[in-house]
Amino acid sequence: MNFKKYHMSVIIPVYNGENFLAEAVESVHRQKHIPLEIIIVDDGSTDSTAKIVAGLQGNVRYVYQANSGPAAARNKGLRLASGDVIGFLDVDDVWSKDKLRLQLGYFEKDPSLEIVLGLLQRMQLTGAEGGKHTFKEWEGPVMNMHLGSALFRRSVFEKVGLLDESLGYCEDWDWFMRAKERQVPMVVHKEVVYYYRRHNHNITNDTETGLNFALKMLRYSLDRRRQQGKGQIEQLPRISDFATDHPGHPHKNKEKC
Repeated sequence: MNFKKYHMSVIIPVYNGENFLAEAVESVHRQKHIPLEIIIVDDGSTDSTAKIVAGLQGNVRYVYQANSGPAAARNKGLRLASGDVIGFLDVDDVWSKDKLRLQLGYFEKDPSLEIVLGLLQRMQLTGAEGGKHTFKEWEGPVMNMHLGSALFRRSVFEKVGLLDESLGYCEDWDWFMRAKERQVPMVVHKEVVYYYRRHNHNITNDTETGLNFALKMLRYSLDRRRQQGKGQIEQLPRISDFATDHPGHPHKNKEKC
């Protein structure tokens, strides 16, 4: 398959990510994909993030902004991106070594697809060896509306819009809900492409705040569907309904990438 025709833009929002940034970027370089640009949006860091970026190799673009939250940082990256395919990576996480090969393969086989979503594997910090952090698997792989687990055609953001900067959490879920409401063509595959690494400083450790934003995100979706004037609110398809192995899915029984 000719993957070189896909110009990749990878957006990495960073807030005080000096301990993990180099590992995140390395996981992108391991894809060995060209053409590739990495856009690091520093969301007001006060640590040595800028110094770490200065030592990175490859086509890395760095931009600093006053602290505005992860949604604003990702939107900044989207506005700067030149690629026709967009990927996201949080600074403390890593991609699987074959993420781009797997997911670009679905775009190559089906030009109608606008989102390809893979599985997420949670990891728990166990320590550090040789200057790198060590993690162990925590529970099994999950299907999750996580931006980093997916690849997106750039054009889909023109249809769905950018991330909602009013949401401090769940802005990725909100975006996927809007995509489902617009019936954006999407497929879910069963391979793990993203390692979500848990540690003491994850912003999602604040579960109460996260729950409040999740409820807010769901209310937004219900309100949008009510405003469509359909009376009874239609149930949205589940993410699992887009899976390649779901009965009746157009990708079922096709050759795996």
